[in-house]
Amino acid sequence: MLGVFMGIVPVWGYQMLITLFLSRIFRLNTVIAIVAANISIPPMIPFILYGSYATGCIVLGRPIDLDIGNISFEHLKSVLTQYVVGSFIFAALCSLAAGVFFGTILTLCRKRVPQ
Repeated sequence: MLGVFMGIVPVWGYQMLITLFLSRIFRLNTVIAIVAANISIPPMIPFILYGSYATGCIVLGRPIDLDIGNISFEHLKSVLTQYVVGSFIFAALCSLAAGVFFGTILTLCRKRVPQ
């Protein structure tokens, strides 16, 4: 869950370092956390960016406006605010979904030990 969260949050260039640091602090499996942080690979970037922006629009109650023709400082500031707010919420939702999904898979695949 930590890796998915850190892979979506916009701390470009520091995702692996922060994931490594936090996985050590929380005593999590570092390898799994680092691998999960690689969710931000190039084919996934458009989905992550749009999901973050759309989530920010929904949370802030603003319309989704992807008009490239309107480039002003105020518009860019608004879009950036929607993206940053949305990215943290989108990252939390995705990490929760990944945790539930993989937790269920691991529970179903766990070997039963006879008693």
